[in-house]
Amino acid sequence: MTETRLRTLTHSVAYSLTLLFMAALATQNLRYGFYTLFYLAVTLGVGALAGVVYTVLMRRQQLRAPGHALLLTGMNLIALLAVFASPQADVSHWTLALVLLNFLILPLRVAAGLSLALILTVALWQLVTLPIAEAVTSIAGMLLLFGAAAFYSWRYSHMAQSAEDLAITDAVTGAHNARFLDETLQKEISRAQATGNPLSVVQLHIDHIDDAIELHGKDRVATLMHEVTQTLFGVIRAGDTLYALDDGDFFLILPFTPEEGVRVIAERVRRTLGESHWQVVGRLTTTLGCTTWQTGDTTSHHLRDRAVAAVAEAKRRGSDRAWFLDGTSRAA
Repeated sequence: MTETRLRTLTHSVAYSLTLLFMAALATQNLRYGFYTLFYLAVTLGVGALAGVVYTVLMRRQQLRAPGHALLLTGMNLIALLAVFASPQADVSHWTLALVLLNFLILPLRVAAGLSLALILTVALWQLVTLPIAEAVTSIAGMLLLFGAAAFYSWRYSHMAQSAEDLAITDAVTGAHNARFLDETLQKEISRAQATGNPLSVVQLHIDHIDDAIELHGKDRVATLMHEVTQTLFGVIRAGDTLYALDDGDFFLILPFTPEEGVRVIAERVRRTLGESHWQVVGRLTTTLGCTTWQTGDTTSHHLRDRAVAAVAEAKRRGSDRAWFLDGTSRAA
């Protein structure tokens, strides 16, 4: 299940449970004639229903749906006003459901800020209007709920980030993996189309990698690939991204880099790797293919295929060199 689908399911269930809870409260308060609380429950129930509808409508954009923050801010304000206006001695327990809902729906920082503002305001009101022992007990309960909800929300975010890092990282080299390449490159192409800023890519192939595997074994060559990756991380600039492909290939995405820049970077990478001493093979050579985005390049495969063609052209001319192909696939 993707993160978007998981969030859609979580949000739908959270809003639906809140709706059922508010419906039960409304029924009970109507039965006993507490009309103010009845209207409060109905209003919050309508807000929960709106959350369900919004979640369904935005099911493909749950990771960046701003309406949740606006909706929950409104629901928190309604509950807060009810605490101040209610003729009942204390209806602060109504805020507990909203604290949980905040953490189930909103990002951790937003949920913590909104919930803490709600709790502190209610706490000040309770200290003024309730006996001190009752107020302290109620405030302690709200803070315990806040702490537990915040901890589990943080834990989920941490585990989700760790899972995402594992999913996009190559286990051998530590660079991003091929699965993440097309997604990132497509985003960079879209940004280049929108802004007109240059974008370049480099395909890097380690020469004679098959011979190295046959001579030294896969484990030692895996160690070599890790060392090469660490060296590349030291050569590329902040903002550039590195990807490990199969068979000794790497790929570089270089945002805001024109043709002149990618030529310089590719040559710097080739010389750095070629002049370094490697424990496994002593010395290695690399062949690099470079290209730059042009307006006709609408998908990631346009740039990837042209970079591969540039590597092939470089190999045809003798390897251990960097070669550039422009948007019309002419050697340069």
